[in-house]
Amino acid sequence: MKKVLLAGETWFKHTLHVKGFDHFTESSYGEGAQWLKAALKEGGYEVNHVANHKVVEDFPYTLEELKEYDAIILSDIGSNTLLLPESTFQQSKINPNRCELIKEYVLDGGAFLMIGGYMAFSGINGASRYETTAIQDILPVNCLGKDDRVERPEGITPEIVKDHEIFEGVDKNWPHFLGYNKTILKDDATLLAKIGEDPFIAIAEYGKGRTAAFTSDCAPHWGPPEFTDWEHYNKFWINLLNWLTK
Repeated sequence: MKKVLLAGETWFKHTLHVKGFDHFTESSYGEGAQWLKAALKEGGYEVNHVANHKVVEDFPYTLEELKEYDAIILSDIGSNTLLLPESTFQQSKINPNRCELIKEYVLDGGAFLMIGGYMAFSGINGASRYETTAIQDILPVNCLGKDDRVERPEGITPEIVKDHEIFEGVDKNWPHFLGYNKTILKDDATLLAKIGEDPFIAIAEYGKGRTAAFTSDCAPHWGPPEFTDWEHYNKFWINLLNWLTK
């Protein structure tokens, strides 16, 4: 059974309620990975999901640990979460650069996928900052280096522009999305689908490995129920991982 390391797709909310003179706070935890995990499980993949707040401890610190996985997926997790473990940020201790490790992993034959969201590619307010990391070198697209969100509350439908085995058995008429990360296709990459005039799905090969970019969300809010409940949702992700790990 092939193993996938999925990092991200979780969040905490801390809400302040004000009722006249009085107020109180409410906290909650959420995950958006359940649809993707179910799809990959159906495809025979074993998924180790590391929540954003667990990455510091549970995301591998060595190339040998990364090589235990057939594919690595980053979904809605910024580069700072990988680059600033507590012992570095709070105690000024040296640690491995895990973005550099992911690049080494790909060049040595690993598979890598970045999925979009507010903390993917360059992200909201440019906070994800992947354009400043080694991961930019292995992405099929260039990040903008600024707030890259394209919000489309009216809905926008992707367009398949190239036949590929990733779309085998998948309807070419995709559901709408509510936004995406704007990126620029690299010269050495292949565009499979566009959203508006921007990359939606792009793939590339670097060293011995394969990489892909999916520039919208695998879950709400950019990925609406029409996508997560789509009859071809599981098939698409299975095909994509099968190609990446072939």
